[in-house]
Amino acid sequence: MTDTPFTPFQDALDRDAALDVLRTATRGADDGELFLERRRSEALVFDDGRLKTASYDASEGFGLRAVCGEVAGYAHSTEISETALKRASETARLAVGDGGGTMADAPNPTNIKLYTDEDPIAGAAFPVKIDTLRQIDAFARDLDTRVVQVSATIAASLQEVEILRPDGQSLRDVRPMTRVNVSVIVEENGRRESGSAGGGGRVGLDGLIDPADWQAKTREALRVAVVNLGAVPAPAGVMDVVLGPGWPGILLHEAIGHGLEGDFNRKGSSAFAGLMGQRIASKGVTVLDDGTIPDRRGSISIDDEGTPSGKNTLIDDGILVGFMQDRQNARLMGVAPTGNGRRESYAHAPMPRMTNTYMLGGDSDPGDILADLKDGIYAVGFGGGQVDITNGKFVFSCTEAYRVENGQVGAPVKGATLIGDGATALKQIRAIGNDMALDPGMGNCGKDGQWVPVGVGQPTLMIGGLTVGGSAS
Repeated sequence: MTDTPFTPFQDALDRDAALDVLRTATRGADDGELFLERRRSEALVFDDGRLKTASYDASEGFGLRAVCGEVAGYAHSTEISETALKRASETARLAVGDGGGTMADAPNPTNIKLYTDEDPIAGAAFPVKIDTLRQIDAFARDLDTRVVQVSATIAASLQEVEILRPDGQSLRDVRPMTRVNVSVIVEENGRRESGSAGGGGRVGLDGLIDPADWQAKTREALRVAVVNLGAVPAPAGVMDVVLGPGWPGILLHEAIGHGLEGDFNRKGSSAFAGLMGQRIASKGVTVLDDGTIPDRRGSISIDDEGTPSGKNTLIDDGILVGFMQDRQNARLMGVAPTGNGRRESYAHAPMPRMTNTYMLGGDSDPGDILADLKDGIYAVGFGGGQVDITNGKFVFSCTEAYRVENGQVGAPVKGATLIGDGATALKQIRAIGNDMALDPGMGNCGKDGQWVPVGVGQPTLMIGGLTVGGSAS
């Protein structure tokens, strides 16, 4: 692997020969493409005063797909050569059989670039990255004598893709990604608690290794850890919950986002299947999936089928108006692709996936929303969660939450989990703040074993009648 641009049709394949193989594989099919990819990534982890991990990974390969009706044949290889391509063609062709399909129109081209195409790995020298990690460790320890452990990560990657379609159309995208994370553990009177902060996006490393940026992340990680030192056991029961802006949108993403992806609705397995045009949320609730926000973690200039990314309204003032679609599901449902056909890598077939999914802000002042909370939980940070896509039932653990009584924010609570289902929670949104914010750029989304970067966002929200699982006796 080298740092030179990824040019598979110059370095490994004859373009005309590759196009002939692709056309043979997709003859009589409804759709298909040759997806070529090179990815390079670097991750440095500084833990407890020493460099714990320094990794560099590089991979490249192709995936060839032929789609006929609801069936898709897919074959991939780490070897980019005409021989490997012909073998893959024979496998993918099995899905087409006797054919009879009509090739779908090609995606509309776009010259929009939502992010830089510069290599973020080369954006800072290796010694500079190591020195930055050391400074983060020292800074955290100097901030508070209770800090007993610090872990900091600098990660950068560059994904280069080229998509060749049977009509000869060729599309390219170069996708950078960077991230800096800081985690701290504090100890007081024998009690240890942790806090973390981080983020990034499709940007270079310059801004993230600027002291102003990583110092702010370090202070935030320390703040969360210290808050948790004073946390009391969380109460349990059914109560109203106020969610903070930004990252708590991960609950929205999981609880309803997957349920609004086209494949689950076409197959009838989503809790929202058959509800197009109907009210599924409280008035004022408007949810978008928007892959066109510059530099965001979930943004893509084109999706992994070549369709330009879109700003798609899913719920408009509480009414279900759209699903996220890849090309196959869009064709089968008789609608247009929305730019949501995504895949983890060349070794995976595309499917409908979220990009940046968020709820628009409302008119309420966040302080007034909290003042109206008589007995409940104010949750501003979330960790892991589990969701059943077929019914939208979710369980999320809170990393930072507070008890609220009579509108007064009280002690932080530990061990709180939020339990509910997306369809019900949407209809129980009682107040929407005017402080919509996006997350700092740290989300990953899993589906059918594939992981892709995503973004989330929301304003302050009050949701009525969620079940809070706690540890208080």
